[in-house]
Amino acid sequence: MKYVGMHTQQASNNMKSMLLLVMFPIILLGMVYAFIAILMKMGSDPYSFNWEEVTGYFLTAIPFVLGVVVIWFMIAYWSNTSMIRKATGARLLERRENPRVYNIVENLSMACGMDMPKVNVIDTPELNAFASGIDKDSYTVTVTTGICNRLNDDELAGVIGHELTHIRNHDTRLLIVSIIFVGIMSTLSSIAIRLVWNTFVYGGSGSRRSNNNGKGGGVSIIIALAIAALLATVGYVFTLLTRFAISRKREYMADAGGAELCGQPLALASALRKISANPALADVERQDVAQLFIIHPQKLTSGITSFLNNMFSTHPSTESRIAYLEQF
Repeated sequence: MKYVGMHTQQASNNMKSMLLLVMFPIILLGMVYAFIAILMKMGSDPYSFNWEEVTGYFLTAIPFVLGVVVIWFMIAYWSNTSMIRKATGARLLERRENPRVYNIVENLSMACGMDMPKVNVIDTPELNAFASGIDKDSYTVTVTTGICNRLNDDELAGVIGHELTHIRNHDTRLLIVSIIFVGIMSTLSSIAIRLVWNTFVYGGSGSRRSNNNGKGGGVSIIIALAIAALLATVGYVFTLLTRFAISRKREYMADAGGAELCGQPLALASALRKISANPALADVERQDVAQLFIIHPQKLTSGITSFLNNMFSTHPSTESRIAYLEQF
């Protein structure tokens, strides 16, 4: 693997974060324009379609669309800590509760010259860990009780060093931006699909029973909402592609950083083996949050689902990561 320095990785992640910030509203506005054009096309003479009128409606909608997105993004951006804590079932770990973990985090933070992040814990016997946060006030390392009990000091130091490297490289900031955008698109897609279903079940049936005009109106509503659902789904799939912006190389770099901080590459390799044997967390249901963990916390599936998950995965295989560490 080609060597990439920490400052290069930081600059790359910052650039990708900015590109996501710019591209997302462009994608969303493109969907809005397409939706307006399709609706007007349905209700007009195909030989006298007025693109200027479409553009006029679109320009009127821009401030409202961007306003909602900005407000939504800011709320999610600044509440990401509580959002992730709720999604994972994590809680704050106090020093007196587990001084061993605190000492390891504190010593490694001092060794790499960074402020000590907060430490959270998930009360579960499964083994996993992740880092999160957008700035020094929200940076957090989260571990499970299982990983604290099952790993020795060197293995635990390797895992925590891995997570601290994610914070130092600004990986967590990029992931948070990605999570927010995918979440917005997922919500829009779900709302549109639910509206289509409710209209078909309730509005559509009532329209069919009333009269021809009602039937036509009901069908028109269903078609319009179906178009909205289609566009939202396309947008959601497109945002999944942003996961490709989150290079799998970052995991190799975090592994290298963790090995360097703990001074024991084979200890981190041993930790990854233990974690891979039991990483599944039943309470973590969101795919976007799952990508934060050192190893994917959801149970592996087979068939087409497994293929798609691997295709969009932000992590390389655990076996390849262990092989990389054993080369040190």
